[in-house]
Amino acid sequence: MNKYQLEKIPGMQVEAVVYIKPEMLETIYRDRSLEQLAQSAMLPKLLSPIIAMPDVHEGYGIPVGGVMATEGLVSVGGVGMDINCGVRLLKINLTYDKDLFSRDNLTILSRAIERVIPVGLGRGRKQELPRIKLREAIIHGAQHLLKAGYATESDINHTEENGKLKGADWECLSERALKRARNQLGTLGSGNHFMELGRVVEIYDEKMAQVFGLEKDQICFMIHSGSRALGHQTCLDYTKLFYDCEAKYGVKVPTRNLASLPVETEEGQRYLAAMAGAVNFAFANRQLMAHQFRQVFSKFFGKKVDKKIEIETVYDVAHNIAKWEEHRGREVLIHRKGATRALPAGHEQNPATYMKTGHPVIIPGSMGTGSYVLVGLPKAEETYFTVNHGAGRTMSRRQAKREISKEKFDEQMKQVVYNRPFGMIKDEAPEAYKDIEMVIDTLEEAGLAKKVAKLMPVAVIKGD
Repeated sequence: MNKYQLEKIPGMQVEAVVYIKPEMLETIYRDRSLEQLAQSAMLPKLLSPIIAMPDVHEGYGIPVGGVMATEGLVSVGGVGMDINCGVRLLKINLTYDKDLFSRDNLTILSRAIERVIPVGLGRGRKQELPRIKLREAIIHGAQHLLKAGYATESDINHTEENGKLKGADWECLSERALKRARNQLGTLGSGNHFMELGRVVEIYDEKMAQVFGLEKDQICFMIHSGSRALGHQTCLDYTKLFYDCEAKYGVKVPTRNLASLPVETEEGQRYLAAMAGAVNFAFANRQLMAHQFRQVFSKFFGKKVDKKIEIETVYDVAHNIAKWEEHRGREVLIHRKGATRALPAGHEQNPATYMKTGHPVIIPGSMGTGSYVLVGLPKAEETYFTVNHGAGRTMSRRQAKREISKEKFDEQMKQVVYNRPFGMIKDEAPEAYKDIEMVIDTLEEAGLAKKVAKLMPVAVIKGD
């Protein structure tokens, strides 16, 4: 159910499938996402099929929401620009109260958070934080933050890959990439990145929610960000390098943005090491933002409640990443572009806490709509244990800026405190995104994942 196969055209080496509800089909004809999916299926050394998730939309290389498995081929465009753009969900031991979480309090809190976590395009820190070293963050990820005193053991244990992807090499990152990254650790960025305070409004599986530590009306905090300029520059650097080297290795790709090389080549190895460095930077980035949120939130609300505030990581999941995993009895390189891993109960790569349930799968909607916590099911093996990473755009940013009205935006956002004027963030309006309910229904009806909880935002922080 909710699964469609593209007609195979000349050049396609493998099948291509899309998971989407029939009612959503028209959304995927508004851009070049299906063309990009077909082009991606033309790469060599692919396992069949190449997959698009219900949030699929046009991107760089393979479409956002794309998943592919290769035997010995690495594609820069299969990972994308914002390497390890991911989501961390934090749970707080407070329940929603309209007086405690009034618009005034939420506005003050949002401003306080922005004072310690820079947000916006190109924004960085004016000074480094004690004991944090860029090289160590790139090599050791969030585990460096633990040693530096900015993380807990629980944070690390509840982060994909324990917050560190092996194989990172500082020397494989360009001088320009490192220069652009120097002051960006612990910063949000812009575009679809956000920080969001929300409340749990629905519990669908009580036992599963209890394991995840979630309950009705609980307050949570979500962070969506990645490797910032480090990942962006690394993508640009290696796209050019790969494309220039393709003739050398006899590789031909349909478009420059799908630049790919065999893994065993020197250039392929260098990209994987550089990508791992950007992945680790992103894990450290979200960890530092989580630490600083803890400090601000506890200081602000600690004076207003009669108990100690506790803020713990539920899970931190990665998007935009390529990782070696075992599937169908063989070791393959899984590229998840705007997609997230969804391991079921009993899978050996689950963290110990979630071994019996499967790890939390966090899928944000838009800044005015719900977000979901799900868990993967065994049938997700057909997608390499992968689901979508969000709702997915239905309008380009240019179209959204041209067409979305302030009246419609105000109506959709009337229950949510937000930090930027309409003119600066209207391209991120709920209207610019697909219906998150239908996206989640696609997964459930296809048997890939099931709902555990739903959150609704009360305050959102965006960059410009």
